[in-house]
Amino acid sequence: MRLAGKTVVLCVTGGIAAYKAADLTSKLRQAGADVRVLMTESATQFIAPITFETLSGNRTVVDTFDRNFAWEVEHISLAKAADVFVIAPATANIIAKAAHGIADDMVSTTLLATRAPVVVAPAMNTGMYDNPVTQQNLDTLRARGFHIIEPAAGHLACGDTGRGKLPDTPTLLHGIERAVTKQDLQGLRVLVTAGPTQEALDPVRFLSNHSSGKMGYALAARAAMRGAQVTLVSGPTALQTPYGVTRVDITSARDMYDAVLSRADAQDIIVKAAAVGDYRPAQTADEKMKKSDDELTVALTRNPDILAELGRNKRPGQLLCGFAMETQNLIENAADKLRRKHCDMLVANSLRDKGAGFGTDTNAVTLLFADGSRETPPLCPKEDVADIIFDRLLALRAN
Repeated sequence: MRLAGKTVVLCVTGGIAAYKAADLTSKLRQAGADVRVLMTESATQFIAPITFETLSGNRTVVDTFDRNFAWEVEHISLAKAADVFVIAPATANIIAKAAHGIADDMVSTTLLATRAPVVVAPAMNTGMYDNPVTQQNLDTLRARGFHIIEPAAGHLACGDTGRGKLPDTPTLLHGIERAVTKQDLQGLRVLVTAGPTQEALDPVRFLSNHSSGKMGYALAARAAMRGAQVTLVSGPTALQTPYGVTRVDITSARDMYDAVLSRADAQDIIVKAAAVGDYRPAQTADEKMKKSDDELTVALTRNPDILAELGRNKRPGQLLCGFAMETQNLIENAADKLRRKHCDMLVANSLRDKGAGFGTDTNAVTLLFADGSRETPPLCPKEDVADIIFDRLLALRAN
């Protein structure tokens, strides 16, 4: 999460979901954000200001004309301090005020003064949310660049069932982070492959590798966060699908070949981070192979080379990024792969490097480019590596 050092002005308005803002405050603080909470008078009927003061470490502001503060025009100072302005929960009332420029309390006054990105998370009765007036007000806010987090559907406190629930904290955090993230991949279609493949020996056993999928999932998550339309073709992993990503599950290398090649022409950027099995059993037994005292010999045959096929059929303007993992002669082998597979860029890493490789949360890589240049960023989290990769791909696209 990229909210460390950010000032988040969190506005809590008067709905039953106001209690959920306490967990949001806590998680923002844990992420390293400086959280300043504003409340409407109605919100204080659902949860006490001292709760937010305890969780945020800052004074909660309710009254526009409160004199108990160091001298400053507080709604203006908070408006200027904000890196992102969040209204969660946002009632129909505050949404209407924001859409029509009404400023009659601390929340609406500060909102009108801020130039920070604004995130609005509606939470209300289904009838109120679906009312054409509320929907028109939300459309007005969208047109002005506000970031609207759609409410969840389910059983509401009033007893109705439908849209209107405040989303869970991870969804809110994702929306807040996206609001402060540059959308430099907006409009681009990105396909990422991730994880291992499994090649069946029989209905019980398979050949595979140690890939966790973490690097590929980090790439998909960061591309989506930066505005891309992302398709993630994934082998079997235990990872959650990143927000905003379309996931296509596959098992074998041939499954991945079909899933990737059938979608390749529509992509602007393809990043092949999966650990694809080079070989598969020549024959797959229909029944479980029984153990015996004899030696077992398994004949293997080559799997299709997905990266090479993509390189041969790359359309004009499309960028192709491959990955190489080696245990020896890393740069030489990676440079040869870059050339043979017709990649624009290749990411090389070694299993010998501490903090890199399968299953880690960090990676140490060398980036190789078609013009012969190279770059070796320091060891860093895989999300940071993913951002560096997309930064360099965007630079190649610009050139």
